Amino acid sequence: MANSDGAFGLRPVRHLTGGEIRTNEYAIAASASAMYTGSLVIATAAGGCAIAAADSTDILGVFTGCFYTDPTSSKPTWSRYWPSNAATDAVAFVCDDPDVVYEVQTDGTVTDAAINANADSAGVSGSTTTGVSTTELSETITGSGTAQLRIIGRSKDPDNTDTSTANSNWYVIINEHAYRQTTGT
Repeated sequence: MANSDGAFGLRPVRHLTGGEIRTNEYAIAASASAMYTGSLVIATAAGGCAIAAADSTDILGVFTGCFYTDPTSSKPTWSRYWPSNAATDAVAFVCDDPDVVYEVQTDGTVTDAAINANADSAGVSGSTTTGVSTTELSETITGSGTAQLRIIGRSKDPDNTDTSTANSNWYVIINEHAYRQTTGT
């Protein structure tokens, strides 16, 4: 049976130690590009966050929503995505714990042989209607070296477990996490 094609970014599903999944607040620069729930984000030099490119390293975590004062209506606004507007008080909520396990869909065919291998994310866009990211796990798997994500198992989603076709769902951890890097400051 073919898998259902419906990218949803990275969805937190559990903590490696059984702990709680929590988020922290980070400032968003008024000029930051759009971010969607499930998007990978990186830390900025000013202490805030921005959406991560498909090949970014030092991943801070996963965007889960934001709060800002709408610059047009002056009303406090909660949103599942950052619309890249001129708000000056915007804060992002980021799941930034390096021990969180995420579920993500692939952009191609990935088999069980990929477990414990590394892969990058593919795509950085999303839907302004749902606020959900369309980021997927790249089907290009690296057996050695580094990449943004480490595949740790196949999802138990009954609609997306067929590894012989595209768009299967997998469990991953952030391999190149900013809080796990040992170089730099």
